[in-house]
Amino acid sequence: MKLTTLLASAAMVLGLASGAMAQDKTKIGFVYVGPVGDGGWTYEHDKGRQAVVAEFGDKVETTYVESVPEGPDAERVMTQMALNGADLIFATSFGYMDQTINVAKKFPNVKFEHATGYKTAPNVSVYSARFYEGRAVQGHIAGSMTKSNVVGYIGSYPIPEVIRGINSAYIHAKKVNPDVQFKIVWAYTWFDPAKEADAAKVLIEQGADVILQHTDSTAPQAAAKAAGNVITFGQASDMSEYAPSPRVSSIIDNWAPYYIARTKAVMDGTWETVNTWDGIAEGMVGIGEITDAVPAEVKAEALALKEAIASGEHHPFTGPLNKQDGSAWLAEGETADDGTLAGMNFYVEGIEGDIPQ
Repeated sequence: MKLTTLLASAAMVLGLASGAMAQDKTKIGFVYVGPVGDGGWTYEHDKGRQAVVAEFGDKVETTYVESVPEGPDAERVMTQMALNGADLIFATSFGYMDQTINVAKKFPNVKFEHATGYKTAPNVSVYSARFYEGRAVQGHIAGSMTKSNVVGYIGSYPIPEVIRGINSAYIHAKKVNPDVQFKIVWAYTWFDPAKEADAAKVLIEQGADVILQHTDSTAPQAAAKAAGNVITFGQASDMSEYAPSPRVSSIIDNWAPYYIARTKAVMDGTWETVNTWDGIAEGMVGIGEITDAVPAEVKAEALALKEAIASGEHHPFTGPLNKQDGSAWLAEGETADDGTLAGMNFYVEGIEGDIPQ
């Protein structure tokens, strides 16, 4: 009887120890707007999640839900993650902003990180990358390489992040090719291969021999490859399966260092609300390999531009620049402030068409 009691007590102690160890794990949830296999935006966020696991091993437990629509569904998913004991939740799309704030109010002990948004709270941080820096490099290559002088741009939603990218690419394409035109198609989706392919085909039919995109799938790459003599750029991820052409370079979102740092902050109790907006210099925005399909001189110029942006020698939005309506915006040598860039709701002079409301 005594032996049985002793064994039962030992089992209870082991069980309690096991439970304590399980509680010691930092639980992290990731909410994704697309599938992890999209080859672009969500794929790179999930690489960041995997980097967290590689860094901390069994000290963390990560979960994710993919293809979560922006809106009420996101609130449901984040609420469930919080109820399941999440210590930290990464909401990885702009359209999750209000839902993140709503859930954060109900779970003040859970830390939230919202990608590309601007609303913070005591337990909500925001983070984004200066994608427009990479767009400047893409614009330089696009303007240098187009033979038709028509560059097509697939926009997702008309939000400041996307408008900044269009403007930055156009400014730098125009610098090297005064005759360049931008044609813009709004897909109203982050990830929909069929819509993205249709948008690319429309732009190609309108004479575009360069396609840029702010959508997440590789469908525009496939459409360009099928058309022939059209170049593209990887979006968010390298999309190197389409290299050396049509994909001649890419913008790569590198979230891993940020995700590791923020996880560590939760683990050691130093997490606080921050607003992070990093670019090429910090390594959050990478420029994928520029292939030999790009003339050597253009490649050298693009790499020099990348270095000038990284060093602070060049700001992609440097005057003289006017707004689309011809009104003065930036004087000679003046650079745009972050507040204007964060809320950008206008095209620069030379871009045709209206921004949808």
